[in-house]
Amino acid sequence: MAHGGGTKAIVAALVANLGIAVTKFIAYLLTASSSMLAESVHSLADSGNQALLLVGGRRARRAADARHPFGYGRERYVYAFIVSIVLFTLGGVFALYEAWHKWEDPHPIDSWQWVPIAVLLAAIVMESFSFRTAIHEANPLRGSQTWTQFIRRAKAPELPVVLLEDFGALVGLVLALGGVSMTLVTDDGRWDAAGTACIGVLLVIIAVVLALETKSLLLGESATEQDVDAIEAALVGEGVRSLIHLRTLHLGPEELLVAAKIEIAPTATAAEIAAAIDAAEQRVRAAVPIATAIYLEPDLRRRAAESEVAG
Repeated sequence: MAHGGGTKAIVAALVANLGIAVTKFIAYLLTASSSMLAESVHSLADSGNQALLLVGGRRARRAADARHPFGYGRERYVYAFIVSIVLFTLGGVFALYEAWHKWEDPHPIDSWQWVPIAVLLAAIVMESFSFRTAIHEANPLRGSQTWTQFIRRAKAPELPVVLLEDFGALVGLVLALGGVSMTLVTDDGRWDAAGTACIGVLLVIIAVVLALETKSLLLGESATEQDVDAIEAALVGEGVRSLIHLRTLHLGPEELLVAAKIEIAPTATAAEIAAAIDAAEQRVRAAVPIATAIYLEPDLRRRAAESEVAG
């Protein structure tokens, strides 16, 4: 998972969420708090999601074959989309159901009252460590972009997924802490239900954002503006007079398809055209190393204009 796969961030999140899930579930068994149950399922869903991201990254590294000549790079997008579905159903919808169930049958926390507070505070510390790791991994790739821009423009789905999950986990823990604290103060279980409902709404919103962003990657996104500019500059050179048009498509986070029509001198021989194309491909790969598939069509500017008019 090179070039921003964020394997370290995924593993850190997986380890943290597994430990947190077990701790929260034990707290739920002791207190019957719906917020603790919703949070334990949330952490369990996050753990499964991180495992899915690791599986997707591993499967995406398979070599191209006759059936998939451009490789399996997009499999990382598929697994990231599955993550959004798991987060929506197992995390968000379950939390909303549990909130409704607790609201219909509210009950205070009568025993082990200190346990949920201690567990939630410890979970906040562990999640903060995971979130800090994800931020540290993302910062070199983010550059001058805002966090919103980074999540929307990133071609590797793993880091945006982990960042959103960790952010949602921290906010969810604060909501759960508020619901449990108010339940202990007022002896009214509806506060616990309200905290659980807020967690459910939060997870549904994050899942929808992930689904929309991953759908765009699945449909096929072009290269970044910086890569497009670099490719355009690299194409024009020895034997290539100008660029007529250019199309780019991400086959995966680190695999870019480049298709272009380039202007060749009308007097160029077949050997000269072939040499010009080879040289242009070398320049593009030097400028943008992730350009793994390059297809160049030689043409004349006059013929291109005529074909556009006729079309």
